[in-house]
Amino acid sequence: MTAISMYQASAPYFTRILGNLSAILDKAQCHADSRKVESTVYTMDRLYPDMFTLARQVQIACDSAKGAMARLAGVDIPRHEDVEQTFSDLKARIAKTISFMETFKPAQIDGTEDKNIEFKIGGHELKFTGMQYLLGFVYPNFYFHVTTAYNILRRDGVDIGKNDFLGKI
Repeated sequence: MTAISMYQASAPYFTRILGNLSAILDKAQCHADSRKVESTVYTMDRLYPDMFTLARQVQIACDSAKGAMARLAGVDIPRHEDVEQTFSDLKARIAKTISFMETFKPAQIDGTEDKNIEFKIGGHELKFTGMQYLLGFVYPNFYFHVTTAYNILRRDGVDIGKNDFLGKI
């Protein structure tokens, strides 16, 4: 049995799915343009009143990916101001996140399966091993927010489907 590296289980997946999300935002921009609707009508939309907006879903997906890579590598997480409001703003956020992830080499991430990962979120201190963090925390969080962004746009009538979400495998 061949083991998969922590790097291969993180950077390429986050990069691919964020790239797919960027392409979905392109389709959403075309949809908005064809209907002569400001993009903020879509980016400020949400599935339910107590849920985050599309823009926030994209921001959190990006933060999940860059945070995972930084924590696993033991480097500072770059801070991005959460000011994006248009599709082009969100695509720039995704591009910035992908560029950050591309700075990592496999040697920085591989071997972090048992690394202690500790941080606070929402007033709670979380403690994981690297593998638990990646598979049990980051993956579900990342995919939740990407999926929610997709669902907001799908519900708003953007012509996207499962193949847009998955991209080329």
